[in-house]
Order: sequence, then C-alpha cells, then structure tokens
Amino acid sequence: MQYLIVLLAVAGIVAIIAHFFQSKNGGNDAVVDNTTCDTCDGTVNSCEQECKLRAAIEPIDYFDDEELDDFRGKEADDYTDDEAQQFRDVMLTMRQEELKDWSRSLSLRAINIPNQIRDELIMLIDDTIK
Repeated sequence: MQYLIVLLAVAGIVAIIAHFFQSKNGGNDAVVDNTTCDTCDGTVNSCEQECKLRAAIEPIDYFDDEELDDFRGKEADDYTDDEAQQFRDVMLTMRQEELKDWSRSLSLRAINIPNQIRDELIMLIDDTIK
C-alpha cells in the first residue's frame, strides 16, 4: 500500500515537471481562442468557461447602480415587486449592449437578479446577440 502511494506521488511530480518544461518551451498545443466574450453564443462550452474565468479576474464595473448593493446575498425569489422594480429601472436606463456586463457585475457582487425581471433581462441580452 505504501509503495502505491509513493508511486502515485512520484508520477504526479513527474507530470507537474513535464508540464512545466512543456509550457516553458512553448510546447502548448492547446487551441487558443482569440474571440472575445461577445462572440460566445452558448454553443461552445469552453468559450463560456474562458469568459467566466476572465470575468472573475477583471475588476467589477459599476453601472451607477450602487444602491443595488443593499440586496447582496438576497435570494432571487425573495424580492418584493417594488424591489424588483428598482432593478428594472436600472436595467431600462442602460444600452442593450451593456446588459450582459451589468449581469456579470451583479453576479460578481453576489447580487441575485430578481425572478420578476430575469426573463426580461435574458430576452434583452439575447436580442443583442442576434
């Protein structure tokens, strides 16, 4: 049993070292996707994942909506209609091409979009993609 654990540990170390030297020598054969996140249409999972990874390290953009930070951590189905209207008011003041970034901003700020406006937001975002 001990030999198996040692063997697995050595194999892991060798794999890490091999990966390190491969990336140092430019031997990375991965396909580099030079497209922007605006071109992700949901059909290529790796594109969406790459965009989510990029979004996680970029600074959070605010859209003159700091008052929505009061809703941080609130569940999407716990909003009153008046609270949902606050989100709708902000959403309707934006250009359509900003909505996807606004949704990302809310997500990174741990603000759930109210269920009352979720479908409307998705439809507006989908209209900009088409």
